[in-house]
Amino acid sequence: MARVKPKRHGVVTDMTAMCDVAFLLLTFFILTTQFKKPDVEQIKPPSSISEKILPDASLMTINVTPGGKFYFQPVENGTERMQLLESMGNQYGIKFTNEEKAKFTKVQAVGVPITQLKSYLDLPEDEQKTYKGAGVPMDSTNKQLVDWVQKSLAINPEYKLAIKGDVQTEYPKVKSLFEGLRDIDFLKFWLITSQEGKTE
Repeated sequence: MARVKPKRHGVVTDMTAMCDVAFLLLTFFILTTQFKKPDVEQIKPPSSISEKILPDASLMTINVTPGGKFYFQPVENGTERMQLLESMGNQYGIKFTNEEKAKFTKVQAVGVPITQLKSYLDLPEDEQKTYKGAGVPMDSTNKQLVDWVQKSLAINPEYKLAIKGDVQTEYPKVKSLFEGLRDIDFLKFWLITSQEGKTE
């Protein structure tokens, strides 16, 4: 007697739970992703084979343009930025209002001498992003850039520093920065590079 084969039924999988998980993950990544802020000026760092990753938290950055201008990016902590601005103002005899301090917390990078900072903060936000200032002074007679770093470290000694210089920047400009950091006994910092074979 022939065996009767049972009828095969197609397997039905409920995808509702899978769709929920996919949308939850997508929402999570959208809300937690931090986008890289664009540089004030285009900087192409030199290449290297190093694969070390910069720390995300408590990082100050100094950008050096091909022409040798310096831009200082303080740590993105609003309260500590206000303290930093007040400390720099006290050193250079400039009084900043509470409104100016609040605007300073949103500044992408400082690219002007301290004496021009008030007028820079008065600019609308969209103009600040495209404004190309004279840079923060850093030479043998005027070491404002080092003062920004030193005052930041006085607020929080755990701050770290990264320097991003352009491949076309002349060495004497960067040397003056290194010597200034040496003068305040700050000898540990990162140099930002791009990986060999890749362009940033």
